[in-house]
Amino acid sequence: MAKPISIEVWNPSGKYRVVSTKSMPGTRWISLLTANDCRLEICTEKKTILSVDDILALIGDRCDGVIGQLTEDWGEVLFSALKRAGGTAFSNMAVGYNNVDVEAANRNGIAVGNTPGVLTETTAELAASLSLAAARRIVEADQFMRAGLYDGWLPHLFVGNLLKGQTVGVIGAGRIGSAYARMMIEGFKMNLIYYDLYQATRLEKFVTAYGQFLKANGEQPVTWKRAATMEDVLREADVISLHPVLDKTTYHLINPERLAIMKKEAILVNASRGPVIDEVALVEHLKVNPMFRVGLDVFEDEPYMKPGLADMKNAVVVPHIASASKWTREGMATLAALNVLGKIKGYPVWGNPNLVEPFLKEDATPPAACPSIVNAKQLATRITYTLPG
Repeated sequence: MAKPISIEVWNPSGKYRVVSTKSMPGTRWISLLTANDCRLEICTEKKTILSVDDILALIGDRCDGVIGQLTEDWGEVLFSALKRAGGTAFSNMAVGYNNVDVEAANRNGIAVGNTPGVLTETTAELAASLSLAAARRIVEADQFMRAGLYDGWLPHLFVGNLLKGQTVGVIGAGRIGSAYARMMIEGFKMNLIYYDLYQATRLEKFVTAYGQFLKANGEQPVTWKRAATMEDVLREADVISLHPVLDKTTYHLINPERLAIMKKEAILVNASRGPVIDEVALVEHLKVNPMFRVGLDVFEDEPYMKPGLADMKNAVVVPHIASASKWTREGMATLAALNVLGKIKGYPVWGNPNLVEPFLKEDATPPAACPSIVNAKQLATRITYTLPG
């Protein structure tokens, strides 16, 4: 028998029972659920990652929907339990859903929600921050100061890389990759080389127009190039930021061979998915190439780092905080809650999951739709198209 799980209950007499496996930022998501006749139970266990058994105990005998986290293993065991409890909806509080067995959800008739459209700029900003921190050795310098080692200015003290006029490489020029590229190009007047299976037409037009603006004002224009291969990006770029999806083709995308073709003083940034980098190979590369630097927000075996990575002075490491702005995290909580609520209420699915502003307006009633259901077609769920404006 599953052990009891500590919870916080909102609207105890609500008709629909919704469980959240974690407390989430903000209060709007709570208000939206309770105002729509939901009894909300928020897990308050003092542990970072809940086990399958923990979540089974939360689901119990009756549960209409669950809001979960990307650290949880949502497969056949949990989806079948949710189905037996009368549930029809699960939503990750994340844009990614690598932790979710969508086929298992389909077999059990469970809608799987996610939260795209709200993380783009926040994630791109973090990738840009890691790029600058690595280039200018900010973390090393901060630790040096705090240790009381600063005796005065020296010509060679923490000399890093100038970004202006250098080349930024982007692997995966989707929404986040393109937003990052624009920040680096407009902010530091960097040239662009990118690799993507699809042409990033809007990004190319932006770089072209910005280059013409610079030229008209007597400055060196920026340029763009769409690389034929990923290796071209790795060879030519001074700063490389990874923004691919994680699947079988991108697992260990960065491996010993690809690290070897990068510039010795290159900067590699990853705010996408940890397993796209062979972390053991990366540690060895950092040891052999002290002027090669990385900025990492995600790791291959989270929450752990591979042995030796934490000791590398040429690595900037942060704990998966790419989406950690107040607006974004509260927005993610709202979207996840509305995915579950919408399915419970029988609402159709929003036609454009990347246009989510109508759901996030604090002073407005959100549309009667599920913001984003990744398996809507498999479940034959109705789609409602977004209205212009």
